Amino acid sequence: MSALARGDDGVVRCAWGDSTPEYRAYHDEEWGRPVADDIRLFEKLCLEGFQSGLSWLTILRKREAFRAAFAGFDFHAVARFTDADVERLLQDAGIVRHRGKIEATINNAQRAVELTATEDSLAHLVWAHDDPKLLAKELKRRGWRFVGPTTVYAFMQAMGLVNDHAPGCDAREACERERAAFARP
Repeated sequence: MSALARGDDGVVRCAWGDSTPEYRAYHDEEWGRPVADDIRLFEKLCLEGFQSGLSWLTILRKREAFRAAFAGFDFHAVARFTDADVERLLQDAGIVRHRGKIEATINNAQRAVELTATEDSLAHLVWAHDDPKLLAKELKRRGWRFVGPTTVYAFMQAMGLVNDHAPGCDAREACERERAAFARP
C-alpha cells in the first residue's frame, strides 16, 4: 500500500489521511501541527489513552462527546470529578465507557494540576522531551496512567513534537515550517 494518496480535491496526503472525511480534516488541519496549549495537550493525552486498543477514528468521531463529558478537558475541573462522575461517565454512550480509562483521566487531571502548580506548564514538560519512552517514563514517575511509549508517541505525532507526514505529503512541509517557527515553551 502506498504511503500517499491523492484526494478527489487534488491534495496529496498520507494515505490514512484521505480514507474518511474525518481523517481528511484531522490530517490537514491538526495532525503534526505544534501545540503549546495545556488544555489541548491534556485532551490529546487523554484521548490517546482512550484510543488504546481501538481505532483513532472511533475516538475522533466521539471527540465532541468526550469534550462535553470531561468539561472541555479543563484539567482543573476534571481533577474535581468524584465517584459519582465516574458512574455518570460509565453511562454516557457518547464516549468509551471503560472504568480504568475514565479513572485514569481523572487521575491524570489531578497530576496535571500538581504539575502546573509547581512548574511552568504541561507544555514545558512535554516539549522538553524528544523521546517518547523518556516522556512516558517521566509522566509515569509523576503518577500518570495510560501513558505508555506507544500512546505517548502517537500523542507526539499529533501535537507536532515530531513530523511523521510521509515524504511527498502536501502537509509535510507546512508542518515543518510551523515546527521551525514554533517557540518551545
